[in-house]
Amino acid sequence: MHPLPHQYQVKAGGEAAGLVTLSAAGLTDIKSAPPVEFDGPGDQWSPETLLLAAVADCFVLSFRAVAEASKFEWITLSCETSGTLDRVERVTRFTSIVNAVTLTVAAGTTEARARSLLEKAEQVCLISNSLSADMTLKASVKVAV
Repeated sequence: MHPLPHQYQVKAGGEAAGLVTLSAAGLTDIKSAPPVEFDGPGDQWSPETLLLAAVADCFVLSFRAVAEASKFEWITLSCETSGTLDRVERVTRFTSIVNAVTLTVAAGTTEARARSLLEKAEQVCLISNSLSADMTLKASVKVAV
């Protein structure tokens, strides 16, 4: 890892109507639009889905790093992230985010250790740590046959 602090920059641009183009140096552009709940088309990534995608992605990458540092072998990890957007004290924000994760491990793996590493990944995820929403981890460990 490079020394902190790290700096990141993205650009967003659009016209009075239509899609917004999100870009960053060296990356493929992403198109976004409001979700259906905000009268958007519902067929594009939105700020809301991008935020939840960032939480899910960060969780998987955090677990990967934690597992590697712990010399823990695993097969697959899926993370389904859902969020509740609500109005609290006249501010619309995500009030809760749930990561429902399923970790598949080889036979003979200690489930308690697997769960402990999943919890550690949740604790170190920098995206989740940057949000004020209540975070919940629903973890499932499956043993491959």
